[in-house]
Amino acid sequence: MTDSTETTAAPLTHAGRRAPEPLDPRTAEVFHASVSDPLARFTGLLELARANPHTREPTAMSLSTVDADGQPSSRIVLLKQLDARGFVFFTNLHSRKGRAIAANSRVALLFHWQALEVQVRIEGPAVLVQDAEADDYFAHRPRQSQLGAWASEQSEELASREELIARFKKLDEKFANQPVARPPHWSGFYVAPRTIEFWRNQESRLHERERYSRADERTPWAHALLNP
Repeated sequence: MTDSTETTAAPLTHAGRRAPEPLDPRTAEVFHASVSDPLARFTGLLELARANPHTREPTAMSLSTVDADGQPSSRIVLLKQLDARGFVFFTNLHSRKGRAIAANSRVALLFHWQALEVQVRIEGPAVLVQDAEADDYFAHRPRQSQLGAWASEQSEELASREELIARFKKLDEKFANQPVARPPHWSGFYVAPRTIEFWRNQESRLHERERYSRADERTPWAHALLNP
């Protein structure tokens, strides 16, 4: 029998951590604005994050899904639109997230803006957008991105990088001198918020947490403070 050596990981510390960027002094004011309307409140924070030079991808959000087998998974996607329906993103419907949403439409989103020390969590069903909306968005994407949507069999195993590049080049030739049509397996979803939670960092871990919840889009928002 071979002896095994047990190792103990060293605890993580703050030593050597890069000094944080200076916080935006407007964060507190914007965080507490539009308290009666969580979507307006979110929009204010998003615009503040957009204006902050230390926030590289203000529309980046973690999208978490749970598939038919109950397996959760998360990935970063980009928010492409926010309106009365909810939070819109686009994707390959044959991807892992697309298949998971087809099996279980309940998803969670998370925005984290370190420069503001604010995060926003959203939960609700993901609903497929209309074809016309997907067509319009796809038509305004860069051509290389349009071709990539056709070339990538997203989430499927790939024999080699060269195979993907060759597929892309063939599609580039196929669609030469003509518009690139939207693939039928590529579309978008809007996440209809049922819960929106705002979190703001505070000293002594006495963070600010506020939750908005509603049963559906026809009912008013209920607002509550949460323990940090």
